[in-house]
Amino acid sequence: MADKPDVTEVENFDKSKLKKTETQEKNTLPTKETIEQEKAESS
Repeated sequence: MADKPDVTEVENFDKSKLKKTETQEKNTLPTKETIEQEKAESS
């Protein structure tokens, strides 16, 4: 029985206590056009 994790606390967790958060992407990947433009500027 020790090899199974104890999930009783997870089952009883109250989701209403959590705060709603808005996620925002901070470091977006550059587009193909941006990469091509930077390649052209550096050469």
